[in-house]
Parts: sequence; C-alpha cells; structure tokens
Amino acid sequence: MITKILIANRGEIAVRIMSTCRDLGIATVAVHSEADAASYHVRSADESVNLGSGPASENYLKPSAILEVARATGAEAIHPGYGFLSENAGFSAAVEAAGLIFIGPPAAAISTMGGKVAAREVAVAAGVPLVPGSAGAITSPGEVRSFGDEHGYPLLVKASAGGGGRGMRLIEDAAAVEEAVAAAVREATAAFGNGEVYLERYLTRARHVEVQVFADRHGKVVWIGDRDCSVQRRHQKLVEESPAPGLSDKLRRAMGEAAVRLARRVDYVGAGTVEFLVEGDGFYFLEMNTRIQVEHPVTEMVQGLDLIAEQIRVAAGEPLSIPASGPPPRGVAIEARINAEDVAGGLFIPSPGVIRSISVPSHPGLRFDAGYQGGDEVLPLYDSLIGKLIAWGPDREAAIRRLTAGLEELVIDGVSTTVPAALAVLRHPDFQAQRFTTLWLESSVTFPEAEDSGGGGTADEAEGGGLLARNEVEVAGRFYTIPYFDDSPAPGRTRSAVPDTAAPADEGPGRTRTANRGRSKKESDGTIRAPMQGTIVKVNVAEGDIIEAGKVLFVLEAMKMENPIKAPFAGTVGPVSIVVGETPAAGALLTSLTAAQG
Repeated sequence: MITKILIANRGEIAVRIMSTCRDLGIATVAVHSEADAASYHVRSADESVNLGSGPASENYLKPSAILEVARATGAEAIHPGYGFLSENAGFSAAVEAAGLIFIGPPAAAISTMGGKVAAREVAVAAGVPLVPGSAGAITSPGEVRSFGDEHGYPLLVKASAGGGGRGMRLIEDAAAVEEAVAAAVREATAAFGNGEVYLERYLTRARHVEVQVFADRHGKVVWIGDRDCSVQRRHQKLVEESPAPGLSDKLRRAMGEAAVRLARRVDYVGAGTVEFLVEGDGFYFLEMNTRIQVEHPVTEMVQGLDLIAEQIRVAAGEPLSIPASGPPPRGVAIEARINAEDVAGGLFIPSPGVIRSISVPSHPGLRFDAGYQGGDEVLPLYDSLIGKLIAWGPDREAAIRRLTAGLEELVIDGVSTTVPAALAVLRHPDFQAQRFTTLWLESSVTFPEAEDSGGGGTADEAEGGGLLARNEVEVAGRFYTIPYFDDSPAPGRTRSAVPDTAAPADEGPGRTRTANRGRSKKESDGTIRAPMQGTIVKVNVAEGDIIEAGKVLFVLEAMKMENPIKAPFAGTVGPVSIVVGETPAAGALLTSLTAAQG
C-alpha cells in the first residue's frame, strides 16, 4: 500500500487529493513556488517543499526538481492532478524510471492521446466517429483556406497538445484565417511548448458530452457515466452536470462503449475522459483527457464514488472496485466553477487579488471543493479557479434549485467571481429546458454591465467630477480603474495603502465585489495602461499609427487567458513603451492615444 504521495500541483485539485489521502491514511507532500508559499494547498499538506521563485516553468513544471523532492521526502508515488505535468508523457516516464509510482496512465497512452492528431488516428482505428478535420497538423494559412473552401465555415483551429481551450481559435470566414492561426500557434507554444495545430469543422448546434472511463492493470476497462459540459466561454467550462440530460439510452450506451474501445486501443490505465460533440442522434470524437477532470465531482456524487481514491488504488496495483460499465446514476449533480473573473458585460476579465473572506453555505446536497480560504491571494501567475460548488438532487430540477440557492448564499469578498454568471445560467429558461449548445452561453445569455455603486463611490465622484481619467484603462470595450503607484496622492484624494477598488462594500447574500462597479461608461483621456499584471504576447501598433475605435492595440496574457486591450476611440498612437515578452505590472503605461480631429 502507498504510504506517502507527493502532489505535483496546486490550488483546488491539490487540496482535493490531500483530503482523500487523509481518508486513506496516506501522508502528503506539497510542492510550491515561492509565490505560493502561503497558499491553502501548502497548509493542507503534511509537509511541503519550496521549488523556488520564477515562472511555473522554473518550479511546478520542472520534473527534475519534483523528482528530487519525492526522493528526499520518501514519497512513493506522485499524483499530478490536472494541468501542469498531468499529461506530460516524459514526466510519467521519468517518475517510473525513478522507481516511483505515477498516479495516472502509462507514458505511451499519454503520448498517443495527448497529441490530438494522433488521437484522431486512434479513434478511426477504434471505430469512433469523427468530425471532419485536417488529415494531420496544418503548416500554413493556405491549408486552412483550402479546407474551408471544401468543408465550409466556421472552422476550429486547435492545438495538438492542447486542452482547456488553450491554443484554440474559431474561424468564421476566410478573412479571419491568418490571425486565428497565428494566435493559436502562439498560445499553444506558450502553454504547451508545442505550436502544432490542426483543424476541425465547427458544429454550430452541438453539445459537449464527455464519458468517464477507468481501467486497472488487470485488463478491466469500464465507463462509469457521462457529463454535459456545453456551458462554456472561451472554450472553457463554467457549469457541468451528470448525467448529461436528454440523451437516449441507446446514444448514452454507444458513447460509453466507444470510449471503452478507445481506452483499450492504447492500453489505458487509471482515470480518463473521452470527450464527444453530440448533435442530434450523432456523436463525434473530440479528444481524450488522460487525467482526472475538473468536473469529476459530479460523477462522484451521482455514482457514490471517490475517483481520487480509485486512482490511488489502481496505481498501487489493486483491481477496480467498479463491477461493470454503465452503472445507473443516482439523481443529478451540477457543478459551478467559481473563478476570479469579472463577468460584467460577458467579458470574463481575470480578477486577481486578495480574498478577504469566504462564506460557504452548508446544506444537504451541497459540496464546495475549495482552493483558497479567506486571506489567500489569487495570483495572476496561475489559473483563476477559486473553487467549485456542486449540488446533488434526486432530479435535475431539484439539483438546479439547490445549486441556485447555494450560489445565492455563497459570499466571496475581495475579488470579482463568476458566481453571477453561474446564476444567470441556472435561472435561464433555456438551461432549465435543456435547450443549449456549446455556443449558447456566448450567443444567447446577456450579462449586465457593472452595477451602480449604490452610494459607495469615491470622494471624486461625490464632488461630481467622476473618476480621474488617467486612472483608468480600456480593455475589450470597457474601462477599469487602476490604482496609483507613485508616491504622490491623486488630485482630490488622500493616499492610502489600499486601492479604492478594494474598499469593503455591503454586497449582500450571493454577491461578490466588482472592482469597476458603476464605472463602465467613463470616458477615456486616451491613456492606455495594463489592466493587470501579465505578459504582453502581441503588439499591434507603433507610434504614429492612425487607428479606428475598437482596434486591438495589445494582447496581454494573464491567468491562462489572452486579454485584448482595445482603442477607446479613433486617433493617433503615441509612444509605445512595451514590447512582446515583457511583463508589465498592473497600471503600467503602454501607450496613449490622441483623438482624431473632426
């Protein structure tokens, strides 16, 4: 039996794994970056080791450092969670070569299914239907245009080594090809170290349904339910549920059996997820995630399983405890991802910062998987997931009611969150009536702009002058207030160690602070500043350029998302003080605009 596990991850999934390890009597080792030294997952472990400062590539993504910690602490196994090194075949092989247990599939299975082009070839061999796509990786925009001429638009260009919406771009027409391909390659290279991309025809009326598979080392492979993950923004999931609603028994069984054939084809071991697009009575292979999923709790709640415990037992050589494929679900479970993002206007802008407090409702049928506690900081260096609120009910309507009530009572003070977006989804008649697709959230759900501050404005507003224009920045069509960073106070206000946007407000049940509340209509003076700390991945203008309103001036990557910074009005670009690859602090000057005359 395994007695000590190193968790090569952070945040919510690391805390979740540690919880199961406590139940099993297994000691845990946390690894962390210097920036994460005070984080919740570090406090939750039996012991922890600092991997050093710098970007994730210098700590969380450094296999040699993690293996050295495992040897030094006496850990017998490594659990990679999701993200980071979880689907890194080289890391899996290195763990095994070091005489340790990798709690995941063999390196060969990760390598084959992790490359989306190779995975499509496996799907064909296993008799699993595919969406029309490129025969292999594409090497030029011309190939994309040729494919579009043959199959029609829209198309989806996707990273071969990708996942979670990274390295993925929707192409509406031939005019958008060049920019979309360049952006996908750029993002894929930054996220996965592999810029290979391929094409698929984009289904406009499809749902995203995934099947949970599990295999042990004794030749047993089963599928244990499905999940609907169609409610997405930027190709990243917001609300998930199990079982997927509205599927016929025949279709559900056919997808499950196809998933098992695929897993057998690559000699799979452990937990995996086979993702499909479902349109009408047809289903099409999308990809296989060779790891535990973010949304695994909904399957756990309807199946009465601990999938993390099952992973550990299988990795230790024990047989699966699940007797057969397709166990009937008990009730319905729905999960809402709670991310540190400002959803006003449907923009989902990353919202890093310190969480002052978290108040989680405690009712039957509710579960909260947390990655943070009050006082913790959501750093712009990593993803924005704070936690997940999951509700179980005897039927779908009951689960929706419970999750809605839980979200209304959930209070996270200090950062903006996706709670309002999740509530908008759950209350929407389309969601309740099962009328949604992967395009539904971004095309049919309207998110309100920032609410009125309700009397909580600053002294500047009380004087009738509004917020100072030089203290704001335009991002994707909206204005954001940036704290001052010099030693002198701004005109009309006294200096404080805490920015005005962090001032406490009476939010009420189920509300989360929105830093830019009541400020979206403010006119800009043309000063363009970084809305948050991040990395500049694209500069589209030079000094002297004459541009139109809405032009993307810069693209800033923060919290695993690319954020366009747009021109608030037509005009002439001033000096540009940033280049690709630089990491400006929040509020750093990027350029300025002089309005066009007449």
